[in-house]
Amino acid sequence: MLLVALLGVAIVVVAIIWLRLPAFVALTIGSLFVGAASGMPLAEVPRAFQQGVGDTLGFVAVVIGLGTVIGKLLAESGGALVVAESLTKALGRGRLDWAMMLSAFLVGLPVFFQVGFVLLAPVLFTLARQTGTPLLRLGIPMAAGLSVAHGLVPPHPGPLAAIERLGADTGRVMLYSICLGLPIAAIAGPVFGRYISTRVTVTPGAMAQQLSALKDAGRSRNLAITLATILLPVVLMLAAAIAQMAGPDGPARRAFEFLGNPVVAMLIAAVVSLYTFGAACGFDRHTVLQFAEASLPPIASVLLVVGAGGGFGRVLNAAGAGTAIATAMQGLHVAPLLLGWIVAALLRLAVGSATVACVTAAGIVAPLLTAMPHINRELMVIAIGSGSLIASHVNDGGFWLVKEYYNTTVAQTVATWTAMETIISVLGLAGVLLLAAFAG
Repeated sequence: MLLVALLGVAIVVVAIIWLRLPAFVALTIGSLFVGAASGMPLAEVPRAFQQGVGDTLGFVAVVIGLGTVIGKLLAESGGALVVAESLTKALGRGRLDWAMMLSAFLVGLPVFFQVGFVLLAPVLFTLARQTGTPLLRLGIPMAAGLSVAHGLVPPHPGPLAAIERLGADTGRVMLYSICLGLPIAAIAGPVFGRYISTRVTVTPGAMAQQLSALKDAGRSRNLAITLATILLPVVLMLAAAIAQMAGPDGPARRAFEFLGNPVVAMLIAAVVSLYTFGAACGFDRHTVLQFAEASLPPIASVLLVVGAGGGFGRVLNAAGAGTAIATAMQGLHVAPLLLGWIVAALLRLAVGSATVACVTAAGIVAPLLTAMPHINRELMVIAIGSGSLIASHVNDGGFWLVKEYYNTTVAQTVATWTAMETIISVLGLAGVLLLAAFAG
């Protein structure tokens, strides 16, 4: 099964790089091969692929679509330029990569990776164009801040599910993950970004052209209103997370959970942006509608590729790649924290999804913690979360999202995004082992 999974990944890479097939076509071919070669009933293979595409796009398509509308209005109104100018004045051009990393980490604490990515993309592209800074020097720190928050810090679904399965303390996990996450994001973001941006050169593509502004539109000059609109979904999701963890069950908690659902929060922010970045900036309803409609066609290819990546991951999972890894790891005698990291890392490589890898790995190591109660459960959660981030590649929708937005080739995405994710994963393991020496 593991050999079949490896061959499936190889087929996708060869089809894209050598045969020059569109990425979503290559991913579809690779998915069908994996399903058929693994012995799945043939009728189930395309069904599993379709389910994976549907589950991925059921969330991602709405979030990216609404985020793109917000981003287009943010750029056209001059709001992205306002934020970019404020960051430049406050920190100077030499520290913009640190500003992007910190902003992304804070924004990423309560929101999903994809939500934070599409919200911050207009500011990223505008900063890069306005200052002449290489896109990757700012883009890698932004992606690192979001990825660390998504993979290590609750209330994101992977760490939260691992906390529940392992019986860990949420507060301690949050404390440890933030203390470890910030230095990890700094190394994988600004430090690695400065190194790799001098070796990999990319030309901003259609998404950057659409979501950035070169000159002041002369309309939106209120930084507070601009930031309030951008951060509105972040605040709603943060309120929902707090209500889930601390609030008693009841109408108020359910209302917060509804408003903090990523789709609902992004919809509210998009509607608000129609006024704050539209009517309040002097645009009439016809012009605002034109901006919103013009923002959607360029994301069609992005959605196809991201959806196909999710479908590929689903087929790998349905074919039994995760089960094969779990079976192979049984009886392996290594340090418990290292074992949790290894299991999560192998699952991530096989099925693509960090959340699936985190949840599955937690289920595999849970009996170990029952037999060895002295193991630090909070550090085990972070070890598993770190392993679940390693080496994002062609079976991960996030890989294709970053590739399409940053306009990189597959090889460039591997050299930048995949390498960055691996740095985060390895540093996470090192940090866990270091903390274990002091925290027990």
